Amino acid sequence: MAIFIDNDTKLVVQGITGRDGSFHTRQMMEYGTQVVAGVTPGKGGQSFEGSDGKSVPIFNTMDEAVATTGANTSVIYVPPAFAADAIMEAADSGVGFVVAITEGIPVLDMARAHAFARDRGVRVLGPNCPGLISPGKSKVGILPAQIVAEGPVGLVSRSGTLTYEAVFQLTNVGIGQTTCVGIGGDPLIGTNFVDCLEAFEADADTKAIVMIGEIGGTDEQEAAAFVKANLSKPVVGFIAGQTAPPGRRMGHAGAIISGSAGTAEEKMKAFKDNGIAVATRPVDIVGLIQEALG
Repeated sequence: MAIFIDNDTKLVVQGITGRDGSFHTRQMMEYGTQVVAGVTPGKGGQSFEGSDGKSVPIFNTMDEAVATTGANTSVIYVPPAFAADAIMEAADSGVGFVVAITEGIPVLDMARAHAFARDRGVRVLGPNCPGLISPGKSKVGILPAQIVAEGPVGLVSRSGTLTYEAVFQLTNVGIGQTTCVGIGGDPLIGTNFVDCLEAFEADADTKAIVMIGEIGGTDEQEAAAFVKANLSKPVVGFIAGQTAPPGRRMGHAGAIISGSAGTAEEKMKAFKDNGIAVATRPVDIVGLIQEALG
């Protein structure tokens, strides 16, 4: 099994004709993802040619794309000025899951888009995230497929590159994954740690979970409390930014320490206090997962 995406995922790519959209669409198609349509206003009726010889129809609107193809998921490769509107268009079209890869979307735009999606019962992942991959089933976003393998570990992370690092190390020692999810590092995101932890707990094939957080905010503390109260599966945690100076932005807009709650020390303490095994370095994740799996 897997969470959020699987063999039944039918994907629409919004912004399929742009540089990033076209490149990553081909990558997703090559992995076996069911890319059933693309959307670029003004280019409806054209088709997108994948590198494997398959073609994907392009539509002017999400309504047309979903009505014609039965798509249930969308991925956003739309420039920041238009991305929030693209998310809302997707949420209004009938898909149940929207993955927003775009970074740099204004916070107020995202506040509006998140509220719009929630009102319609649509899950949003991101923005400013690498997406997710369920090895052997489906890939939506930009995670490199060559580093994953099928197996028993679920992974959720605020950091894209640390997601890649942890997954690569696990795969190298023969530990595969059920689903790897990058939730993004913006101040306002859709799907959070708790959402992913709850889904992994319900997934019979996930036997252990890796949770990678970073400085800023209190999401990790809330997730740690959720682990203690609700999870039966072992969780290994890592916090990035242990040497970051207070008050300085470190990569993500959400990674700003404001008060003691946002520090790496406070988050690591919360992990330990709630029964989460804490890795002090990314390389330590593998050993802790091996112990958790027995």
